[in-house]
Amino acid sequence: MVEHWEKLGSETIGDYRIFRIRADRRLSPRTGQAHTFFVLESPDWVNVIPLTPRGTVIMIYQYRHGTEEVTLEVPGGMVDAADGDPAVSAARELREETGYAAEEIVHLGTVAPNPAFLDNRCHSYLARDVRHVAEVRLDGAEDIAFVEIPLADIPGLIRDGTITHSLTITAFYYLSLQEEEEKPQISQISQMKNAPAEENLSADLAD
Repeated sequence: MVEHWEKLGSETIGDYRIFRIRADRRLSPRTGQAHTFFVLESPDWVNVIPLTPRGTVIMIYQYRHGTEEVTLEVPGGMVDAADGDPAVSAARELREETGYAAEEIVHLGTVAPNPAFLDNRCHSYLARDVRHVAEVRLDGAEDIAFVEIPLADIPGLIRDGTITHSLTITAFYYLSLQEEEEKPQISQISQMKNAPAEENLSADLAD
């Protein structure tokens, strides 16, 4: 069984606004030897799937400097400590990046983006019944274009490599899990609604 590695010491070696670099000295429980590991300390992230009443998703094209390419993804950003709740951050990022607001913000799931060297979490949300309410407020380093895509088209865009952002794909996977969970509930409700009509039909046939 893999055991916890004891931390012998920790030192911050760089601060770069969106993350800090930390060097941890830890003791291997298997060998007893000490090793140094580098960790990126970052605020938690959020991403949000903005779903319209028409069943379409508001997505964005954005240039990403890490991969040096334009990506298709859902709105997202960092959790602001002042927000107090990742759901508040998700609603804020949605409004700032797209000008849309939602009737309801639903938590879909939370993942560790890369536990090998990142210490944060990414929280995925569904924004139901979004509507355009304000002009977009972008900072000087953002350049975004918007596109409305049918939700039914998303799996194909993931398969053909149009959508490659791992956290965007994670959000849609969580949404698919939620839809699978809701199917039995919807079926049960439908059966309950149809039960009186079926009983009346049976009674009529018996008469």
